[in-house]
Amino acid sequence: MSKSSPEDLLRVIYEQNPWRTTGKVPRTLAPPIERPLAQVLWERLLKDIPRRYQLILGPRRVGKTTVLYQTVAHLLTNGVDSSRVWWLRLDHPILLREELGDLIEIAVESCRATAERPAFLMLDELVYAESWDMWLKTFYDERWPVQIAATSSATAALHRGRVESGIGRWEEQHLTPYSLTEYLDIADPRPASLLSGTDIDWHNLVAPTLLQTISDMPSGSSPFAESSKGRSRLLLAGGFPELINLAVTGGGSDGDGYSDDDLLLVSQKVLRDDAVERALYKDIPQSFGVDNPMMLERLLYVLADRVSGILSPSNIGRDLGITVPTFERYLSYLEQAFLVFTLANYSGSESKVQRRGRKVYFVDGAVRNAALQRGLAPLDDPAEMGLLLENLVAASLHTLAKQNGVRLYHWREGNREVDLIYDDPNGPLAFEITSSTRHSRAGLRALCSRYRQFRDGCYLVAPNLVMSHPNTQRGIGTMSLDSLLISIGAQAHQAMTKRLAAMP
Repeated sequence: MSKSSPEDLLRVIYEQNPWRTTGKVPRTLAPPIERPLAQVLWERLLKDIPRRYQLILGPRRVGKTTVLYQTVAHLLTNGVDSSRVWWLRLDHPILLREELGDLIEIAVESCRATAERPAFLMLDELVYAESWDMWLKTFYDERWPVQIAATSSATAALHRGRVESGIGRWEEQHLTPYSLTEYLDIADPRPASLLSGTDIDWHNLVAPTLLQTISDMPSGSSPFAESSKGRSRLLLAGGFPELINLAVTGGGSDGDGYSDDDLLLVSQKVLRDDAVERALYKDIPQSFGVDNPMMLERLLYVLADRVSGILSPSNIGRDLGITVPTFERYLSYLEQAFLVFTLANYSGSESKVQRRGRKVYFVDGAVRNAALQRGLAPLDDPAEMGLLLENLVAASLHTLAKQNGVRLYHWREGNREVDLIYDDPNGPLAFEITSSTRHSRAGLRALCSRYRQFRDGCYLVAPNLVMSHPNTQRGIGTMSLDSLLISIGAQAHQAMTKRLAAMP
């Protein structure tokens, strides 16, 4: 591919960096509502202790580019000269022709960067740059005077060779869809009374572990009424910023925004066009060289129909006409593109964890609806809504587990099963998710009997349950769905800020 002329190259670079002339980031690029990552990433870049580059990974539409623009705004506000902050959108047709090293050299020389005054490089869609991983290794090992934050919608970064390049050189920050806690912070300005009849601020309730946070909740408590509405809207729209904005306002003059019917249909169209089809037909083929993306779409459709169910690779492979190794490879691509994730069956021993008996969930249930093109069915089918509720809790715990480095499982032994196992060594928890307050506790009791470490952390979770704690060796606690979701979201926020060393 021929290189661009110097004039065209400089024109594109300056177009992508408007703050070089204005000194600030346009509000349309860096809106005032920020994800938690945007509130702390800039500080991590400034401190740079330990020295690391930052890679923001996550599904399409989740706000990675916006977080990067907001990080630029924070850097400028906190005294970094605009000439030292460079934005490069690496999937731009002009920039695609250039070596990453040549682009970075332009930035370094232009602002006369030094180790004391480095250039801050914002590399949007990093994996579109050829040999990007080796270039980052070169910049780091040769101590180029740069600090880098980058985004990607596909995890080519997780290929073995790239992982080896990144060890000790960059950190991965996973940006996931909105939690219920984040949604409520935007939709309702009352953070101090999320528990009805109490004055507990959920943000101050957070303890060192999720188990302790839940244990600190007063018996008989349940979240305030708005959390139920927020959870419903989050389920319908998905936790994506553009759709969250529609869920909260929708441009409606009365402040109620879109109806549930409209919100569900708009969400499915947006996510189908971008989060699903662009991942299947652009991101995955570009990252992994897949020459049959239609088979990926068929597999995603099958997984969507079996959400929260046990996977049978041989049966699915037979139905689709593919081998089990091909199924496993394609499933890994869907996971690395942040569409789905799987949970192994808990065994109490790492050496006994196997691929057999895995359950599958979607990173966001709204993406599952978009893949199936379900229309309005989730609004009218209690069984469908039950699957989405379980998926919402699983996805929320999956986010927290990533932030904390904790394993997440399900458990099944004979005819006894428990939906979700959060295997925190400092406070393991088990949850059975249901829409009925009369749901059987037999699976939780069997787990407690089999594994004594869960005796203080087994909970039945349903929308209308109030908080009660396990009070005997075989006791089972209860809690409302929203109490669990809000506490998980608050824990994830705390874990992320602590990990980035940005807390006071």
